[in-house]
Amino acid sequence: MLGPQRRFNVAKPFELEVPEFEHLTYQVEDHMGIVTIRRPQALNALNQDVLMELAAVSEVITQDPLVRVAIFTGEGRAFVAGADIAQIAGLEDVFAAREFAILGQSVFNEIAALPVPTIAAINGFALGGGLELALACDLRVASRKAKLGLPEVGLGIIPGFGGTQRLPRLIGRGRALDLIFTGRHVPAEEALSLGLVNRVGEDALETAKELAAVILKNGPVALALAKEAMGRGENLDLQEALEIEADLFGLACATQDMREGTRAFLEKRPAQFKGE
Repeated sequence: MLGPQRRFNVAKPFELEVPEFEHLTYQVEDHMGIVTIRRPQALNALNQDVLMELAAVSEVITQDPLVRVAIFTGEGRAFVAGADIAQIAGLEDVFAAREFAILGQSVFNEIAALPVPTIAAINGFALGGGLELALACDLRVASRKAKLGLPEVGLGIIPGFGGTQRLPRLIGRGRALDLIFTGRHVPAEEALSLGLVNRVGEDALETAKELAAVILKNGPVALALAKEAMGRGENLDLQEALEIEADLFGLACATQDMREGTRAFLEKRPAQFKGE
């Protein structure tokens, strides 16, 4: 479980080592950790190197006490156009293909488990592995020109980075089967109506930043605990899930952020949360 003191409260100057990335950039802006995948010549397609860098940047975000919301986006006209087809075509047997799928699943599981809210800023094509990356984020915003889909069956394969599992959990089995069986590309407005994205705007990154700014007004420990409660409880029966919620509610009430939040409400002023 996330320890509020361990994640946000830094008692001494903190120097974070950020590795050099070849295929992505990482920057922190107003408590937003912004990850931009930069392989535009391949429409940001995911090969093994990109996946390993996404795993590394996830570790950076986990350790960075300045980051309270993480945003993932892509450079150019694609968010991520999918897994690298050349690499998939080179998979020689069942075992190699399975290992590639497990790599993608593991990386996206790390992103899903980040202790801060995560937003996919879908600036263009989010297909195959790209949509699976977006599905691993907590929230998704799309530009009006975005196209989303899982077209793998047209290549004679199936989604392998979590798409067959996360998509039906998000939009329902029937709608997910429609998208997977047809392999069609869904425009942003239809994605919004399906519940596949949360918001649509002219500029995906700016829309994501606006959403993040609203989230950042709230207590960072409370956000982390709310995310943990939903994640741990979603596959349990209701009573077990409610017990987890009660435990985490108790932890939230033991924080200085709770004292500040309730005091600020009673004093009719904005709260100044410190993540403690």
